[in-house]
Amino acid sequence: MCAAFIAGFIDSIAGGGGLITVPAALLAGIPPLETLGTNKLQSLFGSGSATLAYARKGHVDLKSQWPLALISAAGSAVGALLATIVPGDVLKIIMPFLLVIIAIYFAVKPNIGDSDRARRISHFAFGATIVPLIGLYDGVFGPGTGSFFMLAFVTLAGFGILKATAHTKLLNFGSNIGAFIVFWIYGAVLWKIGILMGLAQFSGAQVGSRFAMRKGAAIIKPLLIITCIAMAIKLLSDPSHPLRLWVGI
Repeated sequence: MCAAFIAGFIDSIAGGGGLITVPAALLAGIPPLETLGTNKLQSLFGSGSATLAYARKGHVDLKSQWPLALISAAGSAVGALLATIVPGDVLKIIMPFLLVIIAIYFAVKPNIGDSDRARRISHFAFGATIVPLIGLYDGVFGPGTGSFFMLAFVTLAGFGILKATAHTKLLNFGSNIGAFIVFWIYGAVLWKIGILMGLAQFSGAQVGSRFAMRKGAAIIKPLLIITCIAMAIKLLSDPSHPLRLWVGI
């Protein structure tokens, strides 16, 4: 529950909460498949909590944006079903480098703030291509999903960083639902642990989202950069990472 609270706080601002909750569950002795399923359950509380907090302050319009959340959920469900046949080693190899690229982009781009900019892709095209692809990725693999949504909203939809964060939480909530349903069907959810962690994550997300709304880009941007780098290091430090196995580290 302590890990979930901290994860909820961080995830509501910059994503990456799974970096904390998944290792905590594995260290507690929960099998990997049940860890993933239970993590999706408790993540629903965090992403849902943050979405509600941002919506109350007008940073995301739930009535107009719910179709994108459904598309994200559908993509994630398909991804979870494909997880057993997609070569996971390929994703593990490229993910750390993509995360570092995202971190560098946000670090060196000088004009990323809370103000919206010109949209580079139509709302329809964004929902028909970018959203289901990132949702699919979340179902297949997961780490960095929030960072990808953030990058897409800022670079393609022209959102300011706070607005992008708010919409990222909504679509992350959708992708969590899609993958969770698949894990639920396969019986890979530990309900008591997931609900207890979910309550803690809900509280952490409330605190984190309020903090983000007060500080805006001043806190979201550096935390996003740190989170991306931390995720890349975490993935590369995994003893089972294909690159480490290939080079014999």
